[in-house]
Amino acid sequence: MVNTLYLPELREMLAEHDDGGLEEFCTALHPARTADFMEGLTPAESWEVLSHTNLATRVEIFSYFSLEKQVEMMETLDREEMGRLLGDLPADDRVDLLEEVDAQVARELMPLVPAEERRETLRLQSYPEYSAGSVMTTEVARLSENLTTAQALEKVRKWAEDAETIYYLFVVDDQDHLRGVISFRELVFSPPDVKIGDLMERNVICVEASHDSEEVAQKLAKYDMLAIPVVDEENRLVGIITHDDILDVVVEEATADAQMSAAVQPLDEGYMDTGLFTMTWKRGLWLTILFFSGMLTTTALGNYEAMIQQLPWLVIFIPLVISCGGNSGNQSATLIITALTTGNVTLRDWYRITYRELMTGLLLGSLLAIFGLGAITAYLFFFPHRAPLIAVGIVTITLVLVVTCGTLTGSLLPLLFRRFDLDPALMSNPFVAVIMDILGIVIYMTVAQCLWFFFVGLF
Repeated sequence: MVNTLYLPELREMLAEHDDGGLEEFCTALHPARTADFMEGLTPAESWEVLSHTNLATRVEIFSYFSLEKQVEMMETLDREEMGRLLGDLPADDRVDLLEEVDAQVARELMPLVPAEERRETLRLQSYPEYSAGSVMTTEVARLSENLTTAQALEKVRKWAEDAETIYYLFVVDDQDHLRGVISFRELVFSPPDVKIGDLMERNVICVEASHDSEEVAQKLAKYDMLAIPVVDEENRLVGIITHDDILDVVVEEATADAQMSAAVQPLDEGYMDTGLFTMTWKRGLWLTILFFSGMLTTTALGNYEAMIQQLPWLVIFIPLVISCGGNSGNQSATLIITALTTGNVTLRDWYRITYRELMTGLLLGSLLAIFGLGAITAYLFFFPHRAPLIAVGIVTITLVLVVTCGTLTGSLLPLLFRRFDLDPALMSNPFVAVIMDILGIVIYMTVAQCLWFFFVGLF
């Protein structure tokens, strides 16, 4: 929702060319709040307000605008001015913005960006999407291990305004090979004549530019870091990734996984910004696939038509059986997908996962069988004409087998998808449910057939 609190005052200051008031507005509040109050302005009005402040504040406020507004400004305002603004943005933000603007506009803007920033942008664009290189920034403070702390502090003062962060200062050699890291806090509190090489931590946690962003997120979380260095194949420092940069990627991937888990093709925009036809397509595509997958359940049930005609009471307990299998499978699939995402399990753990889920399935199936034993017995007591007593044995045995099958299926299918470099989230809950519907019917009917023939033969 657009914040309209200061819109009248802003437009009045613009109309009266109140330069002092506009300058004060840009600097009086946190840039995020300033951007929030400007959301109701047109791109031209927003740019006119930003032109009344210094370059650093202008860039900071612009970075807090919504992506839609940033794109609109780039596409509609003067190319020269937008090119200069684009060149002043952090490298990673510049790349993200260029990916969203119209391709023709991007081609027109790129020559207007200073040569060094343009080369940096092209280099970052060359990395695969969701790789460490694609989300890193190259604005990183580099120190030589031969510097004293006093000399290092002097360099940091010069870099502080342009560097993405100075919490960590990375030490490199003459060829930019990463040699160590030192915190700004340690630098400040150390004697001025001590060499950086004597203070730095040589065992540096880092990632390669080609690594997946999920691995970056896992390392940042595991080691509780604010930023992590990015190196190339020869261990040369090429950039850093800060926690806020990777958070955006994590949120985006988590959103996509959550949507896929509900059998929805991931939305490119927010829910309210997605058109009805686009929404229908992204939801309808998977619903259609699930519809035809569901037809397999009907086919499986149709294969037992003769048996159902002979024992029509079997139909009564079908929803109970298949729902237990689907629910247990969904639980396992969600747990394994989450564990794969966080790095808690890997493909090498498949045998341990199989054992745990087998044991868990047997325990859960037995628990439900106990409840089912009591519930179905009570049901037959009140409705003795609905089914014979043997239904108790058929359903309880089926519950143990179906729940165990569900836990194994739900846990192993995401591992299979990961093995073939597919997103485990594709093995979403609806797909597990469809598979368990089919397996549940087969197991239920097979158990019923075996026990019934044994019962008839016995009596």
